[in-house]
Amino acid sequence: MTPLPLDKPRTNPDPAASLAPGSVPSPSPMPLRRADQPAVAGLVLLALAATGIWWLAGGGQRGELVDIDRQPPREAIFTVDVNRAEWPELAQLPEIGENTARRIVEWRGSHGPFASLDELDHVPGIGPKTLERIRPYLRTD
Repeated sequence: MTPLPLDKPRTNPDPAASLAPGSVPSPSPMPLRRADQPAVAGLVLLALAATGIWWLAGGGQRGELVDIDRQPPREAIFTVDVNRAEWPELAQLPEIGENTARRIVEWRGSHGPFASLDELDHVPGIGPKTLERIRPYLRTD
């Protein structure tokens, strides 16, 4: 540690040391006034009690609250309108890739809208087996 030169005065980091004699330092700002603290404590206790009542009423003590790990998996069923969907939507169908989806859109553009789902059989790359697999996901509106 190097000593400070004598020509520079030492500064005291304590702010109370720089006060005039006989003055009282101001207290640090408190987030709540002392009179408000009991009200806030009461609200916190009320919230904790309400949470406990909710837990008991929901069957928490008996282990009956909803547990996502124990829920059966759900299957989302969606349908696509083959006469309006673009290739990115059609590519989401099972066993339909980007190329086949583009072929469906091209066929629709050159031959007009599909009157029924059975007409998809005319699109190159879609056979009877593929058509039966994707039929639950398709509609013609």
